[in-house]
Amino acid sequence: MIEETVGLLMERWDFFAGLLTEHLQISFISIFISIAAGLGIGILISEFKKSSKIVMGIVNFIYTIPSISLLGFLIPFSGIGDTTAVIALSVYALLPMVRNTYIGIANVSPLIVEAASGMGGTKVQVLFKVKLPLAMPVITAGIRNMAVMTIALAGIASFIGAGGLGVAIYRGITTNNKAMTVLGSFLIALLAVLADLVIGKIEKYTYKHKAI
Repeated sequence: MIEETVGLLMERWDFFAGLLTEHLQISFISIFISIAAGLGIGILISEFKKSSKIVMGIVNFIYTIPSISLLGFLIPFSGIGDTTAVIALSVYALLPMVRNTYIGIANVSPLIVEAASGMGGTKVQVLFKVKLPLAMPVITAGIRNMAVMTIALAGIASFIGAGGLGVAIYRGITTNNKAMTVLGSFLIALLAVLADLVIGKIEKYTYKHKAI
């Protein structure tokens, strides 16, 4: 099986390189959107805490929807292809981003916030110069979990006509080509592990920076 898989990779390198590029594009666009939206929502509910239960309840509910069902629900609105995959992945990735942003900011010591305000800092200054820097390790941990999950989940995008390494898995299953299925799965897992390692390094840096 290993020899067959390696042989397939060498023989059809261009095909898998193209799928790898598509997978990275879909994943990175989704991750970027989720970071921007998740940070914004997390900051808002941390500043207006009365809305936190409602917002977190909605995000948690969306997260419980099976991925295939969400993709199917979006098809009538955005059609098949990469756009629908990006929307679905971005929606799923909101939970860890919103939750970690909210928790990170909410756990900043009130004494530190009070001291910063007492020194003349405005709410915006306290948020961006005190709360967010102190919450960054928790936020980075959320980005790490979200990125790994998004890269792995992007594999199902092929079922609604999107690109990515899921195409190899889908073709392998439909044609009973075990080598192609294994290779597609392995490459997705490899991407997820690499993303975890890279963001893990960033996470360690934020902890050191916080300690300093």
